[in-house]
Amino acid sequence: MRQYELMVIFPLEEDQHKAGREQLLAGLGNQGVTIEKTDEMGDRDLAYEIKKRKRGKYVLFTIKAEPDKIAALDKIFKLNVNLLNYLFVKIEE
Repeated sequence: MRQYELMVIFPLEEDQHKAGREQLLAGLGNQGVTIEKTDEMGDRDLAYEIKKRKRGKYVLFTIKAEPDKIAALDKIFKLNVNLLNYLFVKIEE
């Protein structure tokens, strides 16, 4: 298993944030991903508008997953309307 950082931007609305987080955690669990650490980074301005929004809630996850699972998660997250944006970054050892 490789270690990755997953940065996720959620909408500020509490109901969308909660639904998006539940869907994200369910997707990670279904793919057998281990969440090692979760960092709530708070509300921040976006560099550019995403889905007509200028602010979002940032959360950084440190996860362990197989490389093929990252591609599957990418497909799942693209369908999640409660995520503004996300990014996987492989951590070099």
